[in-house]
This record gives sequence, structure tokens and C-alpha cells, in this order.
Amino acid sequence: MNEFALIQKYLKKLTYNNPSALDLNDDVFFDKKSNVVVSIDTYVEGVHFLNFRNPDLVIKKIVRSSISDLYCKGVKPKFIFIGASGNNNSFSKKNLNLISKSLKEEQKKYGIKLSGGDTTKSKKLIFTIMTLGYSKRIVERNKCKSGDDIYITGHVGDSYLGLQTLKRKVLFNKKKRKYFIKKYYLPDLPIKISSNLIKFANSSIDISDGLFGDLSKLINTNELFYKVDLNKVPISINLRKYLRKSKKKKINYISKGDDYQILFTSPKSKRNYIQKFFKKMNQKVTLIGYLTKDAENNEIIDAKKLIKHPYNEGYSHNF
Repeated sequence: MNEFALIQKYLKKLTYNNPSALDLNDDVFFDKKSNVVVSIDTYVEGVHFLNFRNPDLVIKKIVRSSISDLYCKGVKPKFIFIGASGNNNSFSKKNLNLISKSLKEEQKKYGIKLSGGDTTKSKKLIFTIMTLGYSKRIVERNKCKSGDDIYITGHVGDSYLGLQTLKRKVLFNKKKRKYFIKKYYLPDLPIKISSNLIKFANSSIDISDGLFGDLSKLINTNELFYKVDLNKVPISINLRKYLRKSKKKKINYISKGDDYQILFTSPKSKRNYIQKFFKKMNQKVTLIGYLTKDAENNEIIDAKKLIKHPYNEGYSHNF
């Protein structure tokens, strides 16, 4: 079974309907009484990151992907706790100095503080990061409504091409190689708009496992279907040039995950507000489709043609 079925069948009942657990159906724990918001993520070498040849970049990647869980809820992360399991090679003095320097830079950039954790020796390199912040309200998953617009911040797809570059499945010149690898290791989190999400978003999620997979999670148990215009899904100029030159299909690159942009839904009445606000914040946002209850299936449209593809589920751990 996949990770979501496992949670629903074996773990959800153990929350005993604790409302703060959000049915184990969101990225965070939210205690309204104490205004505490918590997320936790685990990263395994060879699964969540390719290898540990660049420990300074890997630690930045996993920190950003962790705090992204709070930013997409409209919450500013304040504290992180890191659990690290590895061996003498992964935690050599050289690597530890690089890790420490990177953590210091990330703390300064995002205003977070390392506040605890755990270290253990193991053959497998694994990091677990807990992120904590405070807020009176959050933007949850599963609160979207029929008629909602679907928006994405920034661009998607660059990170996946960066991963393919690292695997040497795609070859670029030095400049392009550097660009895509940077997008893989150092996602640009849309932090400037985060605290205002509650003003216009009915639901939100960060794009970690893939655009269409995460959109399905966002809808979840709601009896709604998405209609997405593939041509409107935002990609960078560099990715667009690559697709044109290589004659690859856009659909194969935009839902592979590790983008960490915010995917949110909002009522049509908020369109003008959203455009003005994002322009003021100098943050790119793109309206890519809408949700409806008057359909039988999700639809992805490419030049007025309905396309079928096997990529809509995104990444999932299967057991």
C-alpha cells in the first residue's frame, strides 16, 4: 500500500479524533489553544536526496523543504529540531563544518533557530527535521470549494531537471548545469506572501511530491475535480528553451516534485486582490485552472485538447 493508505488504515484512529492532528491529513499539527504549529519530515539518502557529496547544499535543501510546510500554511517557522543518523564518513569534521556553516546561513536567511534534536550512528544517512511556529490561524488542506481558482507561485519543473542533470541523464553547458542544479538544491521559497495567505486562500499546500499529485491531496475527500490548462502552468525560460530544443513534453517535467512553491485555491472574487497583492510583493503567481463539482474526472487541457498521462499522482512511498 502507499503511504497515504497506510496512514488512513493504521494510524488515523490513534489520534482519537484530536482536532489538532487534522485527521493526519495535512502537513502540520495545529493546536488552536496554544497557537502552536508543528511539522516533521524525514530525509533518507538515495530517496530524498541523491547523495551526500555536497553536504552544505543537501542540508540547505532539507531545511527549506521542511520549513516550507509551515510557510504554505501561512505560518512563519521559528524553531527547527534536527535528528541526524550517519557514520564517520558522512559526519567527518569537514562535512560537519560545512553543515554548520550552511545551517547558520539558513537560520539568518529565514529567521529560524536550531533548538534541539538527536544524533545517532548508523550505516544509512538519515535526517529528521521538526519545524515549529506560532499562529492563531492556518490555511488547511481540504477546505477548497467548487468554483475556486487554482494558483501556483513561482515556477515548477526546474528542480526535476536539476536532478536529471546530477544523474547525468541530461547534459548542459556549465552555465545551464549550474542553474538547474541550484534549483534542485536551493528552492526559492515564496516567503513574502506566506503570512497573507489566510486573507485570500481557502486551501493550500506546498508542491513537494508533484503538481498534480499535490493538487489531488489538496482536494482530498471533497467531491471536486480540477480543470487545469497545461499551457498556463508556469515554467522558467530556461526550462522552456530546453523543452523546445529537446522536443520533450512539458507534462513530463512539471509534476515530478521538489518545487516547494505554494499551490492554493481561492474564490474568483479575490482575483483582483491577488493580482495587486502579488505585484506589490514582487512575487510571481499564476492562475492555472479551477475546481468544479460538475464533472466526472480531473482534466488537463493542452491547446483545447484533453490529455491523458500517468504522472498525475506524483511521488509516493509504497510499502
